[in-house]
Amino acid sequence: MTDNPRIPLAGVIGHPIAHSRSPALHGYWLKRYGLKGHYIPIDIAPADLAELVRTLPRLGFVGLNVTIPHKEAILQIADIVTDRAALIGAANTLIFRKDGKIHADNTDGSGFIANLRQNAPQWNPASGPAVVLGAGGAARAVVAALIEVGVPEIHLANRTRPRADALRSDFGAKIHVHEWVQGANLMDDAVTVVNTTSLGMTGKPDMTVSLHRLNPHALVNDLVYTPLKTQFLIEAEERGAKVVDGLGMLLHQAAPGFERWFGLRPEVDEATRQAVLSA
Repeated sequence: MTDNPRIPLAGVIGHPIAHSRSPALHGYWLKRYGLKGHYIPIDIAPADLAELVRTLPRLGFVGLNVTIPHKEAILQIADIVTDRAALIGAANTLIFRKDGKIHADNTDGSGFIANLRQNAPQWNPASGPAVVLGAGGAARAVVAALIEVGVPEIHLANRTRPRADALRSDFGAKIHVHEWVQGANLMDDAVTVVNTTSLGMTGKPDMTVSLHRLNPHALVNDLVYTPLKTQFLIEAEERGAKVVDGLGMLLHQAAPGFERWFGLRPEVDEATRQAVLSA
């Protein structure tokens, strides 16, 4: 028998998971702050999700990040779901509480806003409409966050209309749904433009929405970070807009979980960014 406390374990679950940069990020923070702990990538097939997630606390895990394809299904396994995770319909952060309950949250929206605040401090979301491309889980987190920081209206375009309509149904009258082919026409007055789709990602099709009518005073953000500067951001920058890449959202969304699991709020700075880029 020993009275020594367990070294806390955390990790990221997905299927597949080998591509994740989260282990490099959390590993860097653990080393930087001299904390005891380990962060492990775990590939879990959907059929095994419930059984394995409930087993992990007994192995010393204090929490998990959750990525594709488990972010929606994990809500059915969690005992406690925050209001924002319920509204978004997905969770990306789990905390295994000492009372045995699994607490699920979604920090994607707060990470999205923190990234924009850090890299575009002059951004005033309340000064005009936003355009959001896409209507998946990431878009839902972005829309919820934009509403929370006071964006007056959001113009939403998605390649399949029903998902966009469902999002509007959940988030209300500030959302105006448009056909995907009308995306370019939404840019004239936009203060904020966000691509939440995978278009433009390495190995994916190119973005098909043109920015030829982009407001040059807009802030343009792409959640894609491979490549770091997508063609979407290059075109926006050429038209005079302020651009912010998607890596900062990954970094900022990770910080709340790290704090809960390992007891210290990590700093998201250039050293952190470079550590992840070089991994």
